[in-house]
Amino acid sequence: MGNPIAVSKDLSKTAYDHLWMHFTRMSSYENTPVPTIVRGEGTYIYDDQGRKYLDGLAGLFVVQAGHGRRELAEVAARQAADLAFFPIWSYAHPAAVELAERLAHHAPGDLNKVFFTTGGGEAVETAWKLAKQYHKLTGNHTKYKVISRAVAYHGTPQGALSITGLPALKAPFEPLVPGAHKVPNTNIYRAPIHGDDPEAFGRWAADQIEQEILFEGPETVAAVFLEPVQNAGGCFPPPPGYFQRVREICDRYGVLLVSDEVICAFGRLGTMFACDKFGYVPDIITCAKGMTSGYSPIGAAVVSDRIAEPFYKGDNTFLHGYTFGGHPVSAAVALANLDLFEREGLNQHVLDNESAFLTTLRKLHDLPIVGDVRGNGFFYGIELVKDKATKESFTDEESERVLYGFVSKKLFEYGLYCRADDRGDPVIQLSPPLIADQSTFDEIESIVRQVLTEAWTKI
Repeated sequence: MGNPIAVSKDLSKTAYDHLWMHFTRMSSYENTPVPTIVRGEGTYIYDDQGRKYLDGLAGLFVVQAGHGRRELAEVAARQAADLAFFPIWSYAHPAAVELAERLAHHAPGDLNKVFFTTGGGEAVETAWKLAKQYHKLTGNHTKYKVISRAVAYHGTPQGALSITGLPALKAPFEPLVPGAHKVPNTNIYRAPIHGDDPEAFGRWAADQIEQEILFEGPETVAAVFLEPVQNAGGCFPPPPGYFQRVREICDRYGVLLVSDEVICAFGRLGTMFACDKFGYVPDIITCAKGMTSGYSPIGAAVVSDRIAEPFYKGDNTFLHGYTFGGHPVSAAVALANLDLFEREGLNQHVLDNESAFLTTLRKLHDLPIVGDVRGNGFFYGIELVKDKATKESFTDEESERVLYGFVSKKLFEYGLYCRADDRGDPVIQLSPPLIADQSTFDEIESIVRQVLTEAWTKI
């Protein structure tokens, strides 16, 4: 046996020694304290030194209802006392049944079947496997390929990572799952064509999906995976008519449309499911993050009756599952979180305030470093440029030095937790809890303005 564990008071040192942080350059903390967050309240978080920060990213696009919601913690405790765990492998428990019904009620069209996971990447993985087996069960044995968009992020499991359109994230793990193909995204700020006509650009971008289906062969394409508002690259909303055109194309070639709403569902855009915001009905919705406001992990693939039908016949079985999928505690918390949404009108709050948020952020356009401000709901990206007139972006060296070396650190130092990222072009992403109001927007704008004004002198 080893020696008894000595309780360390230096959490930062212990974090560096033992906690392998996700998507983190660990060497950067060899001689620098690891930021350690110990408490949250409303739209704010607090570190172990007592410093206060505005949570401008809702944790990771997750904490919709805000921090410190004791009623959600209490629901988790009650459920754990009654039934802490039981799998949904050929069995059911009340919380999973009730949550599945609730999600089906909120979902559009005939999306009535809910397959639970523990997170978003698993939901995406589930959707691809489901699409492939669905086509096999319906006699289309060669349909296995998927189409997604450039720069899009869809998760880290091997299948989801293949669907992801960020080469640098994939390179260390190749070869990945074959059959994942990419088309242009909807970044109209850098549109190669129709940059002055959103409807024409949307038609063009959607038509690239049809061209890819035809190029690969419709008999080989199983599904198209699209986020309602694309996250990576900095919050690309869909142009007018885009999703209606994509729906037509998918129907024409017998291709499933998967709406990846891991970030966009549960109020981030002001609707329970984001496809409702843009007026389309997918075949599968993948979701996770905001379902519990982060108070317990859960995800799901919400599937149409038509796609589920062959799996409900004879001895057909979807040979797929997760130990903790539909976990009783997580499902109970999700139900309480959705109750809270309705009681406090969080979706309507986002719809009522999204224009004010965008208007506040657009004040930053007077800074020479700000090229574009875009997004929807409470989900926005600010693209940084070196030259407004030409839209010239940063070099890799400038991104490393200015974005990571200065902007990211200064935003946090000045009291704003958010994301400064260059998966695509350099952006600052903002996605606060859905309880945010004008005072929150003003605080965000003030800190970002101060940091970007200083950053301009560093280029």
